[in-house]
Amino acid sequence: MATDPMNPLIVQADRSVFLEAFNPRADEARAAIAPFAELVSSPEHLHTYRVTPLSLWNAASTGMTADAMLGALEGHAKFPLPGNVVTDIRELVGRWGRLTLDRFDEALILSAAPGDGPLLSELARHKAVGPLLRERMSDVVYTVDAGARGELKRALMDAGWPVDDHAGYAPGAPFAVTLAPDLTVRDYQREAAQAFYQSGSDTGGSGVVVLAPGAGKTVVGMVAMSLVGQRTLVLTTNRTSVNQWQRELLAKTDLTPDDVQEYAPGRPAGRELAPVTLCTYQMLTHRRPGAPAGEEYPHMSLIGAAEWGLIIYDEVHLLPAPVFRLTAGVQARRRLGLTATLVREDGREGDVFALIGPKRYDQPWKTLEAQGWIAAAACAEVRLRLPADERPAYAAAPDRQKHRLAAVNPAKRAALRAVLARHPDVPTLVIGAYLDQLDLMAADLEAPLITGKTPQRERERLFQAFREGRLRTLLLSKVGNFALDLPDAEVLVQVSGAFGSRQEEAQRLGRLLRPKADGRGAHFYSLVTRETIEEDYAHHRQLFLAEQGYTYDIIDESEL
Repeated sequence: MATDPMNPLIVQADRSVFLEAFNPRADEARAAIAPFAELVSSPEHLHTYRVTPLSLWNAASTGMTADAMLGALEGHAKFPLPGNVVTDIRELVGRWGRLTLDRFDEALILSAAPGDGPLLSELARHKAVGPLLRERMSDVVYTVDAGARGELKRALMDAGWPVDDHAGYAPGAPFAVTLAPDLTVRDYQREAAQAFYQSGSDTGGSGVVVLAPGAGKTVVGMVAMSLVGQRTLVLTTNRTSVNQWQRELLAKTDLTPDDVQEYAPGRPAGRELAPVTLCTYQMLTHRRPGAPAGEEYPHMSLIGAAEWGLIIYDEVHLLPAPVFRLTAGVQARRRLGLTATLVREDGREGDVFALIGPKRYDQPWKTLEAQGWIAAAACAEVRLRLPADERPAYAAAPDRQKHRLAAVNPAKRAALRAVLARHPDVPTLVIGAYLDQLDLMAADLEAPLITGKTPQRERERLFQAFREGRLRTLLLSKVGNFALDLPDAEVLVQVSGAFGSRQEEAQRLGRLLRPKADGRGAHFYSLVTRETIEEDYAHHRQLFLAEQGYTYDIIDESEL
């Protein structure tokens, strides 16, 4: 293999990949390996990626071949690839498609590739897979109960053998959705919906679409609804998101208010569910204390029994564990996950792959930015010192308390005012994790604060005032992490966050990425206490955005 010492990649035998961030060829190499490699760390000069089975299978499910992945590595590597890495990539990618699930009368069959009888024998002895298999029909075929479809897929994933599900879908109740004539569907939105639907074939109909916040994932969902043409359930994060979906559906399709409604269990029997029903994860996972086993989640059973032809999981990276259990039992319904990032801090990306489906479509954030579909954003980390009288308490505190002491650093109040002075009279969001800190800042700025306790009607009133320009500064607790339709927001200041959450960092930047009417860019600031645990968490939070090509300017408080 011909190599070039001027290339930016170094590939190690443990499947880690180092990228010289300072190299003139770094951006091209980053784009080439991003579909199949996960970013692990991104200090100033040398970024570390790792090639994992899940990252390879997600890439393989979109049609990327082992040759294409190896070509990307070889084309940007300084040195020859280690032989075991070449073998590992070929063998791991080769696992995708060797096991398939197909329909067989009222049951399913798990089939292995010709000659893979020993593999099926091995899996039949696996403690989680074996109990889900029924009759062995041939050397490479087992029957499976239809109700075990989800659990089998998850068990096979855990065993290191992803299964390609071709078992198809039960038809939902017909319900046509027509897009509004004046709706312009962008090429990538249509491509994403079609990559999910795959012309209605059994190989499509389940999977995840990954697009940046502000890129119009809701429109992708609408296009998918129009393609499927059946009753649809939309699951999302909160009431604000429910309202946003309802507004968008009424404005951009032919649906009427009777057609699209929020799930309301208090309505008369038979009217709880509309043809397009919107429901929050919180409602779905509401638990009834003391209920018999299997009846703890009353709303799950009602929704699971409806004749949905399509279930849309908005912000699928936030899916709570009980919804995974529900999803394991509704594998005969088409399932579309929408998200800005597949990163999950609980490590359950494999469950998303197995139970919702593999990644069907992805577009790098910077590609969408270059095409003008999302706003350009400048990111900065403002580093502040902890006041001298706070240092002894910080030094003596346990780690978890250390984070809070650093996050609520009182010096952040003055720093916030200084940052806002850089951008006078522009639509600005301030977001944090600690209510006592936010209360003080809201008083400093004489601006309203929205928290989880703010009534929904008051939230909507403040959001509308912000949209109309009557309110220029708005403070938000963690309720502002997702599903905010505030397209004119131009500056966001993050004053504190949830430890090292990469997904939270991405979602918060996403609040700024709706394109501005005059093409102006956005500014994302993160206030971080220097020489504390918060600085370490900040580095981890930025990993996903670094993978997307964003860099953070470091600003010392003295420069403000």
